Amino acid sequence: MHKKRGKKRLVGFQVEEDECIWMKAGVVNFRLCDNAFDCYNCPFDAGMQRAMSPRDHAEIELKEPGWVDHLKKHYHGPERPCRHALTGRIDAPKICPMNYECYHCAFDQMLDEFDIGKLGDPPDYVLASGYKMAKGYYYHLGHCWVRFDHGGRVKVGFDDFMVKLFGASQFLALPPLGATLKKDQVGLTFGRDDHKAASLSPVTGTVLAVNQKVQEYPGIPHEDPYHEGWLYILEPDMPKKNLKGLYYGKESMQWIEHESRKLLSLMGPEYERLAATGGRSISDVFGNFPQLGWDLLAKTFLRTAKI
Repeated sequence: MHKKRGKKRLVGFQVEEDECIWMKAGVVNFRLCDNAFDCYNCPFDAGMQRAMSPRDHAEIELKEPGWVDHLKKHYHGPERPCRHALTGRIDAPKICPMNYECYHCAFDQMLDEFDIGKLGDPPDYVLASGYKMAKGYYYHLGHCWVRFDHGGRVKVGFDDFMVKLFGASQFLALPPLGATLKKDQVGLTFGRDDHKAASLSPVTGTVLAVNQKVQEYPGIPHEDPYHEGWLYILEPDMPKKNLKGLYYGKESMQWIEHESRKLLSLMGPEYERLAATGGRSISDVFGNFPQLGWDLLAKTFLRTAKI
């Protein structure tokens, strides 16, 4: 498949507010956030900091972000809203008691920790060739989904095509906390019976959390791949850089349809003809068609070598 080129905007999952904090502060007239409110890794924020900072480098290191200075001037006392209320991360009103000094705010730290452990609301779905696709998620060619949450953190899991292709896993080896995963390199392994396969990491980043529940019950992703069956959470290395090679929206549906046709062609002419008719997907392809070969399926659809 050929993908359209162009500047990509990182779309955060269920991030309803999209006005940049610099716009909220009144510094710029119009700017929409394209980095899921991960200001610390935002090129636009870095550029604004340089443009508004003094020349002396020692002063630059000590100076607060420019948007903080403007928010302090614009809001006073009980009228001062928390920056997370301004960006839609929490419901207003929440008043900032720290004068926008977020770096030592207990609420700011608690919110980050809460978001890591929070399951949140399940996504809405659409169907592509009988496979569920979660709205607002990105998809990697190795059949993992990627969800960019508020602040740029990334949640990762298997897509519906993958869990139906290999059936319910009997074991999962998730990456350890603190590990650095590289995009398009092995991030975890899974298997059933005496078969084992590797799955590529869809983004580069540091592992912040893993889903202990799926380690104990590895069949969960087969039943609920996009919600209860999530696998791990990453602190990504520059979120927008990780967008390259990921599918989103209509593009992801077209890709799954292409993968479905490829699978049906492997299954034989009688199944390949079904591609034009649509219909329901098979919930355990390998279990019903073991002659396809576990290693061939892993090589073809997960893009990983035999292990």
